[in-house]
Amino acid sequence: MSPVLYRDGSKRATNEKEMGDLNAKVGDENIGAERTMGIHGCGSINNNGERLVELCASNDLVIGGTLFEHPAIHKLTWYSPNGRDKNQIDHIAINNTWRRSLLDVRVKRGADVGSDHLLYNS
Repeated sequence: MSPVLYRDGSKRATNEKEMGDLNAKVGDENIGAERTMGIHGCGSINNNGERLVELCASNDLVIGGTLFEHPAIHKLTWYSPNGRDKNQIDHIAINNTWRRSLLDVRVKRGADVGSDHLLYNS
């Protein structure tokens, strides 16, 4: 997750994107992590969320799903089989250099992917 090192010794940023089922709830409070996440997450941060925020901060990544204001239905990525529990636990993180090129991140409901997770689109 570092810039590409070229033969002439120069470094250039790469358009890196990390994503996955991280079971990380990052919440909606970004105090002290303004460069790493926005204020539009869901719920409260958990242990995996803290680890994700630390990983992103140390590698200059931003968590895309927290940057855009959407209704919860377009942010929640997982629903329990009983339909009672729902969370935003899947994330897309990109290099902070490319933060402004990220136009939107939202859940695409209705896609049949054979999972209890919903499809994320950025």
